[in-house]
Amino acid sequence: MTKLILKTSRAIFLIVILGQSAASAAPASTSGATALAVAAVVARYSPLLSAYEQRLIAGIFDGNVKSHDKRKLSVTAESVTCRISNVAIAERSCELTFKKGKRSLKGREANELYATLGSAGVVAEGAAGSMIEGVTKLNCTLDPAVIKDNSGGGADCSFATSQ
Repeated sequence: MTKLILKTSRAIFLIVILGQSAASAAPASTSGATALAVAAVVARYSPLLSAYEQRLIAGIFDGNVKSHDKRKLSVTAESVTCRISNVAIAERSCELTFKKGKRSLKGREANELYATLGSAGVVAEGAAGSMIEGVTKLNCTLDPAVIKDNSGGGADCSFATSQ
């Protein structure tokens, strides 16, 4: 009986260990208002979008969906990592990596992105005086025609979290 319990304990331990490593890049998604917020906040800094596309997405987020906005819009980032210090409480930063470059944010802009990721379900991890949120493979799609219908749809994001 003792050997069976010991073997069972080892098996459970291995399952827990293997389960944690498999979840290190867990896929996640969000839709609706939260997806629109994530897309709009990231789009502002994306070198992959034209100035017109950035203004269009910002306008949609502000509630200005024009009837001529028929094409779908895509917002992507290779990775987004934000750090908020819980010791030096005025320090906030984010690093956004796109296929065509990087963008660093500080202060209010970093706080806005950190809070938006949190609203999308990204859980912060603590490390040496910092709270860190991060995603990879961010891919958001906006369909202005569906958003204009006010049915709650038209915005979807997928990403991988570090948890």
